[in-house]
Amino acid sequence: GLPLITHTYEEWQQLDAPPFQAAIDSGVDTIMSAHIQFPALDDSLKPATLSEPILTGLLRDELGYDGVVVTDSLGMEGVRTEYGDDRVPVMALQAGADLLLMPPDLDLAYNAVLEAVETGEISMRRLNQSVTRVLELKYDLGLFGDPYADPDRLWDTVGTPEHLEAAQDISDGTTTLVTNDGTLPASGTGDALVAGWGVTTTGTLAGAMEERDWTTENVVTGAGPGQAEIDAAVAAAEGKDLVVVTTNGAATDPAQADLVAALHETGVPVVAVAVRNPYDIAYYLDDADAYLATYSYGAGGLESAVRAILGESEPTGRLPVDIPAADDPDTALFEIGHGLGYE
Repeated sequence: GLPLITHTYEEWQQLDAPPFQAAIDSGVDTIMSAHIQFPALDDSLKPATLSEPILTGLLRDELGYDGVVVTDSLGMEGVRTEYGDDRVPVMALQAGADLLLMPPDLDLAYNAVLEAVETGEISMRRLNQSVTRVLELKYDLGLFGDPYADPDRLWDTVGTPEHLEAAQDISDGTTTLVTNDGTLPASGTGDALVAGWGVTTTGTLAGAMEERDWTTENVVTGAGPGQAEIDAAVAAAEGKDLVVVTTNGAATDPAQADLVAALHETGVPVVAVAVRNPYDIAYYLDDADAYLATYSYGAGGLESAVRAILGESEPTGRLPVDIPAADDPDTALFEIGHGLGYE
């Protein structure tokens, strides 16, 4: 989609600009553009990735940023809504971007930019600005004198115990308990059904619970479960002490909400875990006895979900956004900053 940001310029200055300004002041190397419309900053409604008033006038001239600007993926529909894949790369460079990320057709993008330079649509001055920024960044990172990584140092550098522990701490501290009727924390052990979106996701959750001596059954229903998948999950829930169901984008795939509702009708306590964005609860508000938002289906986020479900860690996360009602976007079911705990 192509999101529309309705903040005024003053709201942008107060709410949106400070983290960017702080990053720029600290010498950040790169900034990524977003495929969003922001009328207060560019009334042409071009997405920011293609907007010269935003990438050049605002980011470079007003905020003083002279580092590398990389686009978000040019394969995303938000930036392709009105312009073809031959025009988007050209427009992004004209707007002030330096690196074009993941054009869906690389040859088409390359030749479109080459033709734009040859015809003068993209000036050599503009092209050289980007080339210079990229070369300066490579130089600053030492990539000319020492361009290759040392594979012997890999496991001393990537995924170290200290890094993994820090990542887990961050995940534990941000996992948000949005609703809870007393189902959580689930004390002791028992039989659980883990169902819903994601083969790896549900499998990881089930495995983590088994490590805590829970007996689990894993039923993968997919992003858009049909009646057969829903029936299979309901049958598997019979006799269980707890159901953990994962969702990812219930607004896009409403059958996920049907799955949660059907599981709720079994009478077994249902813990719904939104493993990407926190908005899913709006589509099955009355059918989840407890609702966790992990913001991630990575291993750390799923481990945090299990820790919260079983009471090993206190959920201390707070919503970073309002969660609007499914049928009334102007009404917030839960406001930014909301989050429950167990104490």
